[in-house]
Amino acid sequence: MIKIITIEREYGCGCSEIARLLANRLGWTLYDQLLTEEIAKLANCSRAVVEGREERTDPLYYRLFKSFLRGSFEGSINAPKLNLVDSESIVRITRRVVEHAADRGDCVIVGRGSQHFLRDRTDILRFFLYAPPDDKVRRLLARGKSEREAEDLVETVDRERADFIQKYFNVEWPDRAIYHAMINTTIGDEATVQIILNFMETYATKATA
Repeated sequence: MIKIITIEREYGCGCSEIARLLANRLGWTLYDQLLTEEIAKLANCSRAVVEGREERTDPLYYRLFKSFLRGSFEGSINAPKLNLVDSESIVRITRRVVEHAADRGDCVIVGRGSQHFLRDRTDILRFFLYAPPDDKVRRLLARGKSEREAEDLVETVDRERADFIQKYFNVEWPDRAIYHAMINTTIGDEATVQIILNFMETYATKATA
């Protein structure tokens, strides 16, 4: 029986709303912003700090700064203990939160590498949502972004996600073979949700045949 759905997505394709609609239709827990909040609690930092680090690799200046701290301070007996909330820390904590959510079941988990953390489970369906650039920009404009900002976000956020997946899971993004289905969200949010629900029903029928 399927108890978990993970949804990876291109930035701006409407995943947050689609995942919310899906979780509501199923009566399941949605781990999107809730996931970020849980990670922040375990990392003992603000939600804003986690949002700045999750699904990203550390920038060069941060990696150099971290190396400097470790080399200069952490080896010193008199050095203060420094809590570095870097991408590697976030990934470790994210895995714990995602696996805990999966163990509880009846949940929709958005991104954060969840499709890879849970790839060996049999009670899961993994989806990838995408859309053409123009449609993603249109959605972002409706959310109040300027056209220039929207175009820049569409280009840069997915590149950061690709770098993140490559570094921590050593696969190309999107890793098509891992997903049960990839859906173009230009058909609309409700239609996308219905496709996922139909897929679940078909999958369950096949599994019990």
